[in-house]
Amino acid sequence: MPILRINAVGSCAQLVRTDHADQPFADAIAGNLAGAPVLIMLHGYRYSPSQPRLSPHNYILQDSPHESWPHQMGYGEGTPDQGLCIAFGWEAGGTIWRAHREASRSAHALANLIRQLSAHGAGPVNIMAHSLGARVALGALSHLSPGMIGRMILMTGAELRSTAEAALMTAAGLGAQVLNVISRENDVFDFLYEWLLVPHRLGARSLGAGLALPHCVTAQIDNPDHLSGLKLLGFPIPIATRRICHWSSYTRPGLFPLYREFLGGSGKIDLADLRQSLPVTVTQRWSRFLQHPLQPIPIAVQ
Repeated sequence: MPILRINAVGSCAQLVRTDHADQPFADAIAGNLAGAPVLIMLHGYRYSPSQPRLSPHNYILQDSPHESWPHQMGYGEGTPDQGLCIAFGWEAGGTIWRAHREASRSAHALANLIRQLSAHGAGPVNIMAHSLGARVALGALSHLSPGMIGRMILMTGAELRSTAEAALMTAAGLGAQVLNVISRENDVFDFLYEWLLVPHRLGARSLGAGLALPHCVTAQIDNPDHLSGLKLLGFPIPIATRRICHWSSYTRPGLFPLYREFLGGSGKIDLADLRQSLPVTVTQRWSRFLQHPLQPIPIAVQ
């Protein structure tokens, strides 16, 4: 099935016209459902659909092989049961404070889109979201009905854990299976989010601290014990080699096969499998900075 490109415009979801000319939005959705699974992809900070040089549809949400989420999730391969992919763009450009505010507004557009999908016969919608895209996805849950969301992958999400858990305890959130992908490589970004973007409360932590809900599992992709568990499930993922990285949750080799199995129509991997294989605990913040160098430091910078 095709990839539909949709942008948040205010509280509405608008079809990118270059995809389907002047086809009505409802017709584009209805013509591509037919009971097939639906996956919505949400980018994070910096991207702006209104600026071609920053548009996510020209980068990670494009349909060509280069660093493309849809391609790595198997869309465009002609697999009959792959279903519909929706690349959802929202205004995440400008300052980080502006993008943070816009994420809340875009959550309404995402919720409107999912309600339209449901009205046209879609089953539970799956979501994968990076960074502030996780804030968009979580913000939509309180505006949705039970059964509208199936599975979610939050990739180094930018949101407070308390806010995320409140969203996941709503009627729609309780029906979702959630894989929370974290890494101590993201500690700097988690720390800045907690102290610069939200009114800080003593003890408040971001999603990088993990989720403690029965329908959520956290995978720490720089933790050797977590990587061993994923390898036992058939997903060998190389160890992290960087101290700081905000994008490793989708750039690390081996992760997309896991995402594809968890979100795909096969249902080969579910929360029970992940919970059985992954440790409950995660390492403490800044622990990555206390380790010895993972690779020899080049002489030129010693």
